[in-house]
Amino acid sequence: MVTTVLIPARLASSRLPEKPLADLGGIPMVVRVALRVTQALPAETQVVVACDSPRIVQACEAFGVQALLTRSDHVSGSDRLAEACQLLGLHDQDMVVNVQGDEPLIDTALVAAVAGLLHQYPHASMGTAAHALQEGADFYDPNVVKVVCDAAGMAMYFSRAPIAWWRDRPTDIPQALPQPAPLRHIGIYSYRAGFLRAFPTLAQAPMEISEALEQLRALWHGHKVAVYVSDTVPGPGVDTPQDLERVRKLLA
Repeated sequence: MVTTVLIPARLASSRLPEKPLADLGGIPMVVRVALRVTQALPAETQVVVACDSPRIVQACEAFGVQALLTRSDHVSGSDRLAEACQLLGLHDQDMVVNVQGDEPLIDTALVAAVAGLLHQYPHASMGTAAHALQEGADFYDPNVVKVVCDAAGMAMYFSRAPIAWWRDRPTDIPQALPQPAPLRHIGIYSYRAGFLRAFPTLAQAPMEISEALEQLRALWHGHKVAVYVSDTVPGPGVDTPQDLERVRKLLA
């Protein structure tokens, strides 16, 4: 089985124009992500940027990073990854790890752990990650996605709501955290290539539409999602110009 890390990159961004090409210490952001991930996995692992612009391809090739030009009309990152699987000719049982192109400080150990999940859980179609929440405000923040797992480490549900709901929370401490702490979902995934190719053809789940969380489609169709629980909080991603400046300072 081949393991391939796919990094989707889209040139258009409403909050940060041309985000994949944003300069981070003389290296475009998506290239920095690819080079960082390459350090985390065995030499036989291929790391490929799947993008929608020849400019991103050229930027990657200038640093020796493999890049694929995919269609520009994909509605989601999963659709872009599915096309990349086709272009690369991956077999159904090959492993694919999806790393976001705006995570230049991603923990390389986290990438390796998520890459190994589907070897550890052969009955799972997907793998992902989470970490214990540390701030009470995050538990109630709809922009922070939470996940609840079963005893075997499989995801039971993902939600923007505070789950599992703390029925007996103290009313005088509105932002207290229940114990054990709820889990915050980390947006990194591993898939079997056959499942990833089929995923865009699956009907959307009602709960996926309500929550705006694509991973709920897998659960709704009966697929297992294995969850690696990290002991560390991931580094900040880049969504806005302010995020970009913060990451530039951290790298400096």
